[in-house]
Amino acid sequence: MMTRSYYAPKGGLPGQDQLLTDRAMFTEAYAVIPKGTMRDITTSFLPFWDRTRLWVIARPLSGFAETFSHYIMEVMPGGGSERPETDPGAQGVLFVVEGSLSVTVDGEAHEMGPGGYAYLPPRSGWTLRNTGSEPVRFHWIRKAYQAVEGLSQPEVIVANEADVAPVPMPETEGKWATTRFVDPSDLRHDMHVTIVTLESGAVLPFMETHVMEHGLYVLEGKGVYRLNQDWVEVEAGDYMWLRAFCPQACYAGGPGPFRYLLYKDVNRHMPLGLGRPG
Repeated sequence: MMTRSYYAPKGGLPGQDQLLTDRAMFTEAYAVIPKGTMRDITTSFLPFWDRTRLWVIARPLSGFAETFSHYIMEVMPGGGSERPETDPGAQGVLFVVEGSLSVTVDGEAHEMGPGGYAYLPPRSGWTLRNTGSEPVRFHWIRKAYQAVEGLSQPEVIVANEADVAPVPMPETEGKWATTRFVDPSDLRHDMHVTIVTLESGAVLPFMETHVMEHGLYVLEGKGVYRLNQDWVEVEAGDYMWLRAFCPQACYAGGPGPFRYLLYKDVNRHMPLGLGRPG
């Protein structure tokens, strides 16, 4: 079985001898948040979480992420929460990149290590605890669930990337593949969190322009991304936010695979409120 690598931020501060300039960019169409910005002084804290800090790398904001929030959580041994989610309408996805944790849903405990994935529907009443001896670091992506009459709410999903076969994109000879934890035809889900893998030298060969809002966290490797009118270099630990319809393409830089955790909103009508006449 192939060993996967997952980048996890550790915080700290740069030395006083380092330059101020970095690759951070914030535009109307996209944002790049390099791993070097995830320092001790940029962490946040949450109610009802103990021995925990986090980096907020996306949040609903005018001109920024509109449909979701994305946290990188760091929980010390013994830490966690008995009331992690305070919004009853929020669904969540957890993805573990370092350490191990126990998440309990409906009285059943699930142990999760690196590569661990959990989908947690609204009002699932989950709890989380770091039962190990080392810090655990994981992604927590949240989105307000858009219920549809006639469709039931999705069930809890707990899985690991190692147990999910990537699906190659057609006509790419397996050089570009997506690891999907949710069946794309299951319309109960209104967001997908997947892992995209591009082998060294592979390309996303055209300028994608489409309706989904994207959040991309680079788990492994490096690449060059075309975002709107700009080419940007990214590497493991960097984060990109792409507004809906932002043109995008990329080259995988090598020498190993280029892999990222991808969020996008799916399977729902477009709200018409902004253009609806009074």
